[in-house]
Amino acid sequence: MERALAAWLLLAVGAASLPGPTEAVRGAVEQLRAVVQDSGPAGPAAEQRRQEIRRIATRLFDFPEMARRALARHWSSRTPQEREEFVRLFTDLLERSYLVKIENYSWERIVYTGETVDGQFATVRSRIVRGQRDEIPVDYRLHLVGSRWAVYDVLVEGVSFVSIYRAQFNRVIQTASYEGLVEKMRALEPSGLELSAHKP
Repeated sequence: MERALAAWLLLAVGAASLPGPTEAVRGAVEQLRAVVQDSGPAGPAAEQRRQEIRRIATRLFDFPEMARRALARHWSSRTPQEREEFVRLFTDLLERSYLVKIENYSWERIVYTGETVDGQFATVRSRIVRGQRDEIPVDYRLHLVGSRWAVYDVLVEGVSFVSIYRAQFNRVIQTASYEGLVEKMRALEPSGLELSAHKP
């Protein structure tokens, strides 16, 4: 009986010590800020900085889930090998598209305005403050992956990051084919498919 009680107490303490959704987002953002601001602009340190940014991003974002949601209904018809390749290509695409932007980001003040938790899903609401009257709402959608909160979508001014990619991917698949989309992602062609999370 005492051993069982001790085990439950250990589990309770472990669960209580896990960072919540807001803490998970805030902690990763602060780590990114520290890495970018404390590193040199070029040379070997630049590659180390990029590797550290990748490590932090991989911990915060659930890239396989983002890839699955971005491919949407086309995901179910893919083989395990195709899914694995798509997740890798999608992750590479995000890294190439946003790594430089993170490195050059001016890091305006970020205010966290609240969170909503519904079982294994959560939303963290924040605002990027760029001036007295210029605020950009950014919402993070998270879910539990094992024992950690991970982001599977980001909404900037109410526009879903994943939905923009979903629309682009679906358009290419409809007009060409899934194979055509994969070829574009492999090549990261500057023309044709934009493959960037901007408003259409």
